[in-house]
Amino acid sequence: MSQPPFQLSSWLVVVFAAVCGMTVANIYYAQALIGPITHDLKIPPAWAGTVVTLTQLGYGAGLFLIVPLADRVENRRLILLTVTALILSLVGSSLSHAAAPFMLCAFAIGLCSVGSQILLPLAMHFVAPERRGQIIGNIMGGLLTGIMLARPLANAIAAALGWRAVFGLSAGAMALIGGILWRVLPTYRPEGQIRYGDLLRSIGQLVVRHKTLRYRILYHGILFAVFNMFWTAVPLMLHDRFGLGQGKIALFSLAGAGGALAAPLAGRWADRGHARAATRGAVLGVGLMSFCTGLTVDSGWLLLTAMLALLLDAGVQTNQIVSQRAVYNLDNAARGRLNAAYMTAVFMAGAAGSLGGAALYSHLGWQGVSRVSALLCGIDLVVLFIGFRRGVRD
Repeated sequence: MSQPPFQLSSWLVVVFAAVCGMTVANIYYAQALIGPITHDLKIPPAWAGTVVTLTQLGYGAGLFLIVPLADRVENRRLILLTVTALILSLVGSSLSHAAAPFMLCAFAIGLCSVGSQILLPLAMHFVAPERRGQIIGNIMGGLLTGIMLARPLANAIAAALGWRAVFGLSAGAMALIGGILWRVLPTYRPEGQIRYGDLLRSIGQLVVRHKTLRYRILYHGILFAVFNMFWTAVPLMLHDRFGLGQGKIALFSLAGAGGALAAPLAGRWADRGHARAATRGAVLGVGLMSFCTGLTVDSGWLLLTAMLALLLDAGVQTNQIVSQRAVYNLDNAARGRLNAAYMTAVFMAGAAGSLGGAALYSHLGWQGVSRVSALLCGIDLVVLFIGFRRGVRD
């Protein structure tokens, strides 16, 4: 079945980037609001982490259960349905006055925030192969900015209006986003009509079939674990070593948002045939920056540590863009499932990194976080060497 003609203009790329950023930010608001949420809803301290965990679990479930549907059902309708459900979940969170309904809404927020992971592969259907890296970079730049700005934005709104206002205002913003998407989204109906059970089973088959997918999961899974390890331990270190309060820690986290500026550049490098060099440089750079933060923190150099954090984030985002471009180019008819396999595995690696970051810092301090991160990047370089020797596609 032929698809209707559609041109992905520069303006639409900006819209898609903003949509992805605002959508994925919803996953991270609760991380900044654990204190007031647990106090207001009388959630025991031992269960405080559940607020964040349920949102993350919901997102992981959405990656595996919803994103593959992009290869089976009409994409425009699927995206609009996830946005509508997300709005209802956000409203439910803002109105919850007991732990149980809030926890249910937290899981639903994560589950329904995967619309951005359907929108990005959809855009690739309307872009020439030689421009895919550039477009992925531009859209992912918006998504990554949303991730990094979510925590300081949530802190600022909660300080002025209370934590419920964060979810209420986000629901209003997503309603506006939904209206824009209803006007501008193209129609895309996949040609295949695979049964849902077969669709999910085929995700594992794609992992087995595509060597590039397996290695790109390893490349970025390790790097994303380092990223989450770093940003989980950073607030603890900034408070203990530099005596920073919540507001100044939020300002430090803005340094990470600057790393999103690397995303468009990474996409252009990949389109010009430099994907392999970009991957090597990203992994080596992240390892070096991680190791150097051990020196700057010990020396009390806060500004230099912030600069290293920016460069570390830039390296991680560079590898993400290059890896997604390689994965999306493997099979046009299976982009939803390829993205589901890649993102679910990377997301799980990131979750492991978050757990490891807190544990490492509590037992070995920042030097432990720094050195283990550098060691993981060294392992990643070995995996890169093996993958390139085995002919992994760029």
